[in-house]
Amino acid sequence: MNMLTFRKSIRLLLIVALFLGTTIITSLGAIINTASAQDSKPTIVLVHGAFAESSSWNGVLTRLIAKGYPTIAAANPLRGVKSDAGYVASILKGIEGPIVLVGHSYGGAVITNAVNGNKNVKALVYVAGFAPNTGETAVELSGRYPGSTLGPTLAPPIALSDSGKDLYIRQDKFHAQFAADVPVAETKLMATTQRPITEAALNEASGAPAWKATPSWFIYGDRDLNIPAVVQSFMAKRANSKETIVVKGASHVVMVSHPEAVAKIIEHAAANN
Repeated sequence: MNMLTFRKSIRLLLIVALFLGTTIITSLGAIINTASAQDSKPTIVLVHGAFAESSSWNGVLTRLIAKGYPTIAAANPLRGVKSDAGYVASILKGIEGPIVLVGHSYGGAVITNAVNGNKNVKALVYVAGFAPNTGETAVELSGRYPGSTLGPTLAPPIALSDSGKDLYIRQDKFHAQFAADVPVAETKLMATTQRPITEAALNEASGAPAWKATPSWFIYGDRDLNIPAVVQSFMAKRANSKETIVVKGASHVVMVSHPEAVAKIIEHAAANN
């Protein structure tokens, strides 16, 4: 083999090696991108209700975070349906990719109004939550059927500077009314750290409901004394719930007493999208 032929052979080998290397890198890139797409999970945004606060989601969050879900537990202002929904909507706007929006109790009314055309919201999960229709209020819905005993357990309202009133549950009534299936020691802490809601918020009419266009899931306890189970069943059926779980013996704070069941239905909603 002369020197010219040898050089041509070397050049050909280098070209083949470069081509194969590029092909392998491209293939690996495609595999990595595909894996990333498969591994990506929606962001779970959780909205607490009246007389609770963000830590009420801790048991659920522990399970979702362990499975790799991005999570946000929003601090619901509890001042009014429209303003609270606007606040949550502002959080949603800052999230890229699909969202599963979860609401407990009054937080259900908030998520019903917070979607507001946001196409990233792929699912709604109502955890012992209100799912009002246009014009309905939390007070009206909770009293539509017998079973709610919240009224007599409320402490005297606290007058606000704007002539409104803040409502709390009396601490000595909190365990039996709100969280009967949670250890007493824990409910004492919950009663002490409860967030008040304005009386006006519970009587504020809801706007157009997101559940008419966004798929929904429902979970609640059959011993809920704030929102009777019959009311929640009615709302779930009306919203054409994709899955409804009734937890036997569970109180209003089913996410505290049965975090595994709540995390599981959230995962079902996430997987559907």
